[in-house]
Amino acid sequence: MADMLVKLYDLNYDEKVFSELKDSKLTVRRAKAPEKFIVLDWIKKEFGDHWASECDVSFSNKPISCFIAVDEDKNKIIGFSCFDATCKNFFGPMGVDKNYRGKDIGKALLLIALKSMEESGYAYAIIGGVGPAKFYEKVANATLIENSDPGIYKGMLKS
Repeated sequence: MADMLVKLYDLNYDEKVFSELKDSKLTVRRAKAPEKFIVLDWIKKEFGDHWASECDVSFSNKPISCFIAVDEDKNKIIGFSCFDATCKNFFGPMGVDKNYRGKDIGKALLLIALKSMEESGYAYAIIGGVGPAKFYEKVANATLIENSDPGIYKGMLKS
């Protein structure tokens, strides 16, 4: 899977998506340190060890570079996104509970992380090992980076 590039200085940060989620009792926010193991356990269960390991690193950043989506009525995590986990200036991983997909949660998680990257001083973001390229093109105007496959994940250990 190839990498993609996002021009953060040209990002269309659609704040409307956050107010619409809030109306449905869904929130997207920066994770808190005491939530670390709850978040990591959920990611490991839903998406596996590799993504949980990457997210673990994001909790060591100051500020924490992990964002979570929460169903407030059920008091449960339903999605997450990270940056500066495997490499500096890399967005990802990101995942949404399969029962909550199609509700713009992924869009909100992507936008809040990219906005935070811009506020941290980055002009560009790299999305590593992209799965849903069309999603990233649509939401963040991301473009494929030629000859970036397998990229930083080449030779990674598998369990």
